[in-house]
Amino acid sequence: MTLDPAAKKAVLRSFTYGLYAVSASDGNERGIFTANWLTQVSFDPPMVAVSVELDSSTLGVIRRSGQFAVSPLRSGQRDLAGSLGRPRSKAGDKVAALGDAVVRTESGCLAYAAGLGYLVCRVTAEAPAGDSVLIVGEVIEAVAGKPGEPLTMKDAGFRHFG
Repeated sequence: MTLDPAAKKAVLRSFTYGLYAVSASDGNERGIFTANWLTQVSFDPPMVAVSVELDSSTLGVIRRSGQFAVSPLRSGQRDLAGSLGRPRSKAGDKVAALGDAVVRTESGCLAYAAGLGYLVCRVTAEAPAGDSVLIVGEVIEAVAGKPGEPLTMKDAGFRHFG
């Protein structure tokens, strides 16, 4: 059996993805990045899974703190999604650049508060996933933002190479 690269690319590009700001903090260390591979994996207890690239500077922060926040981005926040997608080595302190849009949550995690709201998750598991790691977290805190439409990969004009 052979994998047809064109078919693989066509099907993977038809998957729907939202865009999210994922953040974490541990003492003075903090990080934030754009994620699109995120999904709810359990209703009871409420749990989500996010794919984090192995070379992400935020991965170590998530692992050390044992928690992360997920903030669905709003339609119209394309430029923000692009800037949060840049590595810290090129973008500098992305959290500082967001100013008051980043808040400290009740549980002590940093969260982007200018999206559609945020969830704080306690890490419960992780699994290797190629060039990434799948982090599973139980939702321990939720704050709703102002109503609006979520930003999607398609709306932003972003595409995976497949």
